[in-house]
Amino acid sequence: ANLKGANLTNANLTNADLRGANLTNADLRGANLAGANLKGADLTGADLIDDDLTGASLRGTRLRGAHMTGAGLRGADLANADLRSANLSGADLTNANLRSADLRDANLASANLTDADLRGANLTDANLTDADLRGANLAGADLAGADLTGADLAGADLTGADLVGANLTNANLASANLRGADLAGADLRSANLSGADLTNANLRSADLRDANLKGA
Repeated sequence: ANLKGANLTNANLTNADLRGANLTNADLRGANLAGANLKGADLTGADLIDDDLTGASLRGTRLRGAHMTGAGLRGADLANADLRSANLSGADLTNANLRSADLRDANLASANLTDADLRGANLTDANLTDADLRGANLAGADLAGADLTGADLAGADLTGADLVGANLTNANLASANLRGADLAGADLRSANLSGADLTNANLRSADLRDANLKGA
């Protein structure tokens, strides 16, 4: 379907089959897309602010530069999705599947990523300030240069993650698994690393001033 630039504000698209649809620059503000199938669809630059995408299938979907502030993506499947430069600030991505998703330069400030699957995701230079990543799986994820200031990563799995030059100032990494993680040049000032597993982690040139390493 060609819905390029279409106005679908507040539309009820619950469980709709939109596989491979062209929705570039479409206006979907306030739309209900819960359970919708958007596999392989093109939503480049689309406006999805405050949309309900609970349980939606967005596997391999192109969402580059999409506006998704405050969107509800709880349990959504975004594996391999292209989310480069997308605005997901304040979005609810609880239990979402973001495995191998491309989130370079994405804005995830204050987003809820509790228990999300981000294994192998590319989050280079992403904005994750004050994001909730408790219990998230970030094993093998690329977070080089990402801004995680004030982020909550308690109990998160960061095994083998690339955090080179990442900003983790005031971040909560209590009981996080950082085995084999690369934290070279990372800013960990005032970070909470109590109980964290740093076995074989690379902390070369990392700034750990005022960090809490009790039991690490």
